[in-house]
Amino acid sequence: MSFVSRKKMTAFDWINYALLALISLVCVFPFLYVFSVSFTDPEVYVPLRFYLFPEKWSLAAYSYILSTDSFANALKSTVFITAVGTILNLVVTFSLAYALTKKDVPGRGPMMGFVIFTLVFSAGIVPNYLLVQNLGLLNSYWSLIWPVLTNAWSLIIIKSFLESLPSELEDAARIDGCSDIGVFLRVVLPLSMPAVAAFTLFFAVSHWNTYFNALIYLSDAKKWTLQVLVKTLVIDSDNAGMAGAGGDERSVPQETIRMASIMLAMAPILLVYPFLQKHFAKGVMLGSVKG
Repeated sequence: MSFVSRKKMTAFDWINYALLALISLVCVFPFLYVFSVSFTDPEVYVPLRFYLFPEKWSLAAYSYILSTDSFANALKSTVFITAVGTILNLVVTFSLAYALTKKDVPGRGPMMGFVIFTLVFSAGIVPNYLLVQNLGLLNSYWSLIWPVLTNAWSLIIIKSFLESLPSELEDAARIDGCSDIGVFLRVVLPLSMPAVAAFTLFFAVSHWNTYFNALIYLSDAKKWTLQVLVKTLVIDSDNAGMAGAGGDERSVPQETIRMASIMLAMAPILLVYPFLQKHFAKGVMLGSVKG
């Protein structure tokens, strides 16, 4: 039995590993601080003090936030936008990308040109706001969904992936009597499940982190998303947005409330990301290799 000799570590390798470890620690410490402060008991909390680990564990901040109407409304808004938006993104993006793979579709060339044009040029904030306003979508959840039903990058990647699928399978399905929609639903989509999984994650994370559009399109505080609520608490130092709590906010330091709100907004993505990261990597490579 032969053993493969390990590569000898050089000074350059040690320096690289040391720098990467240092950068990793710099990235981890802010999360650790937020985590520690959010779980620190209000009785032992000292402002402007760095907490590596809580001196005394407590769920007071989380209990306070979860008992507020503001957080419940923000969570409902974010879940609705994420669920509905992701489903519509998948339907529009995959159906349009599949249509663009067919050379006999009327207007395919100009349509593809428009897609590439939007990849290079953007209308800007003011035209987008006027569009949403003229459509009557202001202060509506649909203002965060309809304008972003798809995007040029996703269309091009998915179109490239669908073009790599064997066309003989579609021809066989048509011979068996399938219509174009039947071919798409029964043949193309089952073969595209890796792409569906990857872009489901892309779209879901994008909708969950919606902040700027929600900030300018939603004027009703009851319709705020989690990201806007967290911004109000952390940057604006406003606890009025947490009205409707069952307890007394004076018993819970404002800083622990802020950190707990950040953790609650990050928790779903942090919990899901490690298990589904491979789909993100796979999604980036979709359609990049042909033949």
